[in-house]
Amino acid sequence: MRIIFLGTPAFAVPTLEAIVKAGHEVPLAVTQPDRPRGRGQELAPPPVKQAAIRLRIQLYQAERIRTPEAQARLAELKPEIMVVVGYGQILPQAVIDIPARGIVNVHASLLPRYRGAAPIQWAIINGETRTGVTTMQINAGLDTGDILRRAQTEIGPDETAIELGERLSVMGADLLVETLRGLERSAIVPQKQEEALTTYAPVLNKDHGRIDWQLAAQAIHNRVRGLLPWPGAHTRFRGQMLHIWRARIAHEHTQLAPGRFLAGARLSVSCGGGGVLELLEVQLEGRKRISGPEFARGQRLNESDILGEDIPGEYILGEPVD
Repeated sequence: MRIIFLGTPAFAVPTLEAIVKAGHEVPLAVTQPDRPRGRGQELAPPPVKQAAIRLRIQLYQAERIRTPEAQARLAELKPEIMVVVGYGQILPQAVIDIPARGIVNVHASLLPRYRGAAPIQWAIINGETRTGVTTMQINAGLDTGDILRRAQTEIGPDETAIELGERLSVMGADLLVETLRGLERSAIVPQKQEEALTTYAPVLNKDHGRIDWQLAAQAIHNRVRGLLPWPGAHTRFRGQMLHIWRARIAHEHTQLAPGRFLAGARLSVSCGGGGVLELLEVQLEGRKRISGPEFARGQRLNESDILGEDIPGEYILGEPVD
């Protein structure tokens, strides 16, 4: 089929590669403009741009896909279908109407659960043990289109959002090729989503990473592994921000107040309900990442040290947001 591909992040690259490998014609890859990154704020190309150049696919980096110029560029190529994976802009109806067979999206959850921008992260934060990928027909709503295909997988107890994202990106690529094959043969019957099962995965912000040590150790561990690579889980230590990059559940209990350090060579912290979380890799603001034991030795922890601060509100995870 003749396919226009729209995508931006690394998650989208395996799907673009799979479409090409499957023999489909891709006359154009649409991606976001280069953006400033890093301390130097130098312009960096999105991963899909780099992949398109490597695959020798013509590129189009539209600042806004809803402009008449952008829409005309897509329409003149007369695509049979468009494929969208993490493009980063909402598509107007005028774009949705361009391809003869519509637009197929690869979404990193088992819709209708975790509609929205961060399904991988919120699934882990909320302690889900299963997730997957869904191909769906795009309509004017937020991930509300008809389901075409779904594939499920387990979430490992210590798996991070980065690790799960890498697995789901490959699963999504395979599922998309299978979906295209089914559409070509008219072998797929689209299914409406069950609205009663809907949950949402809103855009992450820095405050989502703030740790409340009153939570159970498992809940904090889920947040640490779910918020990678951004915004990362963080807390306060002696007036400075402390990032927690890796942790694990300790199989012990304590009577210490939440946020207190346990004595010993490991960097272990008390949590709500008497649980304990071992901090494996941390980073004090302005410093490099180091292991928990290195941090404990270097800071000379004492009985008065405590992590955290008052948190002015709670987040309702995975629920509809106004």
